Amino acid sequence: MQEINSMNNPTIKHVRKLQQKKYRNQEQEYIIEGFHLIEEALKAPKRFKFLLGTKEALDKLVANPELADLLNLNSSKIIQINDSLAEHLSQTVTTQEIFMVLPINQPGTYSFNYGRWVILDGLADPGNVGTIVRTADAAGYNGVVLSPYSVDIYNAKVQRSMQGSQFHLPVIRQDINAAIASLKENDIPVLVSLLNQNAQSVFDYGAPAQFAIVVGNEAHGVSASVIEQADQELYIPITGKAESLNAAVAAGILMYQLVQVK
Repeated sequence: MQEINSMNNPTIKHVRKLQQKKYRNQEQEYIIEGFHLIEEALKAPKRFKFLLGTKEALDKLVANPELADLLNLNSSKIIQINDSLAEHLSQTVTTQEIFMVLPINQPGTYSFNYGRWVILDGLADPGNVGTIVRTADAAGYNGVVLSPYSVDIYNAKVQRSMQGSQFHLPVIRQDINAAIASLKENDIPVLVSLLNQNAQSVFDYGAPAQFAIVVGNEAHGVSASVIEQADQELYIPITGKAESLNAAVAAGILMYQLVQVK
């Protein structure tokens, strides 16, 4: 185990800079914070570069017998820091004083040859994206695809809102057209969610065993080019006076209805 107590230490400067998207992309690393996320990463198991925490936080982590076997406290990858450094590195109001640096392992290409998928077309809100990934995990989907115009999935708010689901299923950043092409090559239909009463109600639609459902941008919906490629347009009926549903709520309704999870 290393011990670092200075903000001028190169490792601390590096970890702090990972809060910036440009630096994350350059270094191909990102940071997560908090016991729950780190426990899920360790159980996955995910290879990490550094684990940093105060003595109290590290002691609490290894007090879990399930995790103690996964950690070698003698490793140079384990770094003990003081309270001031924990505050310096934290991106939350109340820090849990424990952090992990992991490599970004985004595949250049991905074959969508089976399963149920959620595709996010330009979603910008970190909370919505994280909630959708978490719901996809809960509903048993095979993965989530984000367009290049969606929020950065390594954003701290997205990571927190996914609540560890990012370690349970693939979360892929890829061009939507490429993903749709791969789906169609494998005879997997593409469904789109629209705010259009002329589309078919999702409650009247019998989904096939395999499919991909596209959820659109919070303000503008699914892009026209994606709608043109869709095999089925779906609509969630609104019986009250609200004009629309929150993107994450709509995605949750769609995901559970399409698989009819009991």
